[in-house]
Amino acid sequence: MSDQTIVAAGFIVYLLAIAAMGIAAYLRTHNVSGFILGDRGLSYWVTALSAGASDMSGWLLLGLPGLAYVSLYESGWVAVGLLVGSYCNWLFIARPLREQSAGYGDALTIPEFFERRFDDDSHILRSLSALCILIFFIFYTGAGFVAGGKLFEASFGLPYTTAVLIGAVLVVAYTSFGGFLAVAWTDALQAILMFFALLTVAGLAFWDSTNLPGRVHPDWSAIQTSAGAPVSWLVITSALAWGLGYVGQPHILARFMAIGDAERLSAARRLATGWTGISLCAAIAIGMSGHWALDAHLVAGDSEKVFIHLINVLLHPAVAGVCLAAILAAIMSTADSQLLVAAAALTHDLLPGRGADPQRVRLRWHRGAVVLICGFAVALALDPGAQVLDMVAYAWAGFGAAIGPCVIMSLYSADTGRWSALGGMLTGAVTVVVWERIEGGIFDMYALLPGFGAGLAAIMLGNQLASTLSVLRQPPR
Repeated sequence: MSDQTIVAAGFIVYLLAIAAMGIAAYLRTHNVSGFILGDRGLSYWVTALSAGASDMSGWLLLGLPGLAYVSLYESGWVAVGLLVGSYCNWLFIARPLREQSAGYGDALTIPEFFERRFDDDSHILRSLSALCILIFFIFYTGAGFVAGGKLFEASFGLPYTTAVLIGAVLVVAYTSFGGFLAVAWTDALQAILMFFALLTVAGLAFWDSTNLPGRVHPDWSAIQTSAGAPVSWLVITSALAWGLGYVGQPHILARFMAIGDAERLSAARRLATGWTGISLCAAIAIGMSGHWALDAHLVAGDSEKVFIHLINVLLHPAVAGVCLAAILAAIMSTADSQLLVAAAALTHDLLPGRGADPQRVRLRWHRGAVVLICGFAVALALDPGAQVLDMVAYAWAGFGAAIGPCVIMSLYSADTGRWSALGGMLTGAVTVVVWERIEGGIFDMYALLPGFGAGLAAIMLGNQLASTLSVLRQPPR
């Protein structure tokens, strides 16, 4: 049996397990609430692991090791920002969002929650937030398909376009079939698989570098960014700013809304934080070890394949198949969540008139929307020169700036009204889009930070203006 056949066997076993979960979820999904949010019945450990897997995606096994390979210091600051941001998201957002989303008429999506929380009978806020989700998730899901294309291309020598299409078909099949339960269950399995692969490769790479003679360790004394420039306060601030994005990620927030018992969120937070912290450290260690464990130096976009190359060099084909399947798991665990949330934004929030249809008809609309959105993401991913980390960074900034400030103020500011929230959402989204198109000086800062700050400031300014107008409208005594 050839090595490639053994590797393929690992993929097949993994895909069979995913298919079984998809079928089981399909049999338990009978209504729109089940398809979108699993009838709010997730256990704490599925909530924690599925949130981690859907958060990290293929960039944890491709993008972050690639960044660490090019710039250890920049990747380290990104990891710190993500770990702190993830922990704060669980600590300050998870429970109030779970309780309030259920309390406001059992809102199933973030746009629906905004509409009910801010009493927006014009539906403008719900439509705008759903539109932001659709636009930015096409980029985010496209990043996943780029990662999938690179995986199949490097592992089996497939043409890039064919590889992207295979990955997309795999994801869309069980997502449209089983809905939220299929996504959550498979994501929990995928989190375990990703964790195993990261620790295995990182550990073997460390052993290889310390126990075999002749290994040349890179010179880390030159502190540079991935672009080859010195690390400055602007670079560090931009890297740490990644943590701000968590509060605006609908696919992660959906996990908070779906847990069955809000009292178990503390246990879920501890499990999720531990998984995230260890996984980030292992991913950076893999990027570092690529310098001394690989014979050839990786350049440009090939640096994002450092994990794949290490698997092929260090592992027996049987174990390599499992670890390569972990990359596919990382890709699928985020792409499926994004497709599901984006489909809900289209059919549940932008086309709410479908609510009068029978449940089976509405389910067909949701499943069809998954396929449609997948098509747009695939079209974006067909560029073989696309960088996973760049696409993720753009979408992460867009969500963090547009949705994040509204989530915070909806949960912690009773004075925030719909027009303030609307202004904040527009300001945050536009700031990110404009900021990304300007280069040089302060505009080299990651767009999430100015976008988030501008969105939050716009909401606060709107609240102050509304309060002032309310006072002026009061009749004199």
